[in-house]
Amino acid sequence: MPKIGLEIHGYIQAEEKLFCTCKTVHGLKFAKPNSNICPVCTGQPGAKPLLPNRVAVDKAIEIALILGCKINPKLVWQRKHYDWPDMPKGYQNTISGSHAIPVGENGKFLSIGIRECHLEEDPAAWNPKTGEIDYNRSGLPLIEIVTQPDFSSSEEVVDWLKQLVMTLAYIKAFDKNAGIKADVNVSLPELKGERVEIKNINSLKNIKTAIEKEVQRQKSGEVARSQETRMFDEAKGITIKMRGKEGAEDYRFISDPDLPVILLKRERIEKLSSSLPETPQEKLQRLIKKYNIEKKSAEVLTKKLEIAEFFENIVPHVSPKLAVQWVTIELLSVLNYNKKELDEPGININPKHFIELLKLVENKKITELKAKEILRKFIPKSFSPLKGAEKHFKISEESELEEICKKIIRENPKAVADYKNGKKESLNFLIGKVMQSTKKRADFSVAKSMLEKLMK
Repeated sequence: MPKIGLEIHGYIQAEEKLFCTCKTVHGLKFAKPNSNICPVCTGQPGAKPLLPNRVAVDKAIEIALILGCKINPKLVWQRKHYDWPDMPKGYQNTISGSHAIPVGENGKFLSIGIRECHLEEDPAAWNPKTGEIDYNRSGLPLIEIVTQPDFSSSEEVVDWLKQLVMTLAYIKAFDKNAGIKADVNVSLPELKGERVEIKNINSLKNIKTAIEKEVQRQKSGEVARSQETRMFDEAKGITIKMRGKEGAEDYRFISDPDLPVILLKRERIEKLSSSLPETPQEKLQRLIKKYNIEKKSAEVLTKKLEIAEFFENIVPHVSPKLAVQWVTIELLSVLNYNKKELDEPGININPKHFIELLKLVENKKITELKAKEILRKFIPKSFSPLKGAEKHFKISEESELEEICKKIIRENPKAVADYKNGKKESLNFLIGKVMQSTKKRADFSVAKSMLEKLMK
């Protein structure tokens, strides 16, 4: 059975880089190359780092805490030496290595051991084909989460990573525009193979494929007799040897004289711990139990913290069944159509307005069709649907709908004839005409019954 471990790298959500005040904006989609740089993050001679970004340090602590790690009160910055163009000063600042104590260690998340979590700076983005280097990325705060080799299949890895990303989104730990990267370690102990590390895989799909291809390769007889580093060729769907695996001595770790030791007070750790929200897994079980909702619906709610919190603001005021339907289906549909997130700047949907809308539906004052039409107008900013609500009220009186249905029948003789000849879908056409005529205010079931009665 394979033994699989992960080294997960994620960009911490912070406005400034780790050791300078340059903005954490990078990637061609968001910034021009080398537009967010300074002498510190480009490694200019004589440039000295500022004190570490406190927000980044706090986020690293929160990540370690939510993964069940023990927090170490004394953090020493190390210089990890290597000679590549993406790190012009010749070393990377990291809280890892042979003489370092990580931010957090010995944790467990969903039955997988967490060996350590440590903070470090990101190198620049180097294109070895063109030689171009973009230093916008240099100095960004990175968290590295190292698991124990507790996975045994690619499916297990992907499912776990989805839960991890969702959980860390609850504490707004990662820059959601940047995604995550992972180094995957694979070995087959039964074949007495050494560990193989596959570097810098940047999607769940590629992680899954790379693991499966590497296991298949080793099982076919290419067992590693010494530790090695490989890359995943997405186009060919294979792993390719890059070099022998480096040891700690190759990086010549030394403590950094320019950066002071970080001493974490107990009060700081306790404050961060007490501010953590419940995890998605905890929230899922509580929502199912408290509101008696289906697991599938609860899973949709808990994928994003802002959606789950919005639901919990709504549900005390309307029936849980109605709240679940309108949050997980109708609200998400409107947001997805507009390519918006509930918590993004410029979107302001007041729970009070949403409750008013649902109460109009619950009390049968307006039709669901009319309510959906109003909900679509809640983007970007909601409003009280009670203002002028009378003009949207549902038409349920048979006498009023009878006159409307008679008019629709007179105006659509072909559809009526088709219905009488057995084309039942013509009835839906006529109901649609009634809805159009009443601006979606007609009671669907009453209108349907009335049309059927009049066309007998």
